[in-house]
Amino acid sequence: MYKEKILLVDDEAAFTVSMAKLLRAKGYQVTTAGSGKQAIRLLEAENFDVIVLDLKMPGMDGLATLNEIKKMKLLTETLILTGHGSIDSALEAFNLGAYDYLTKPCSVEDLLAKIEGAGGKKEVAEKREALNGMIRIKG
Repeated sequence: MYKEKILLVDDEAAFTVSMAKLLRAKGYQVTTAGSGKQAIRLLEAENFDVIVLDLKMPGMDGLATLNEIKKMKLLTETLILTGHGSIDSALEAFNLGAYDYLTKPCSVEDLLAKIEGAGGKKEVAEKREALNGMIRIKG
């Protein structure tokens, strides 16, 4: 069974290390970034299925990072996971195209379900893109 390739973006090193270890134990390929700028550089060089993105980070915060990700027009889904959640930030994240929004702490089961859902949505988008490409070639 295919497991999503995840980019985990959070400035809290201890959280990033423990979450990456947990996700790898579940069979996911995980790359970590400690900042929004580092995440953008990684996304320019490599494809990911799902981005798990923290909101409150020094420098480029999560919403600014999400905005930059959407400008890149990638077939990647972004899941917000934050310890500083609010209705306003959730609405802004959804308006910018976030797949979903979870607050820390959340259960591992909830996080895994959201990652699976985001990966499924990304897979559908890839198939749609491939089909549209075939239609353009034939048309």
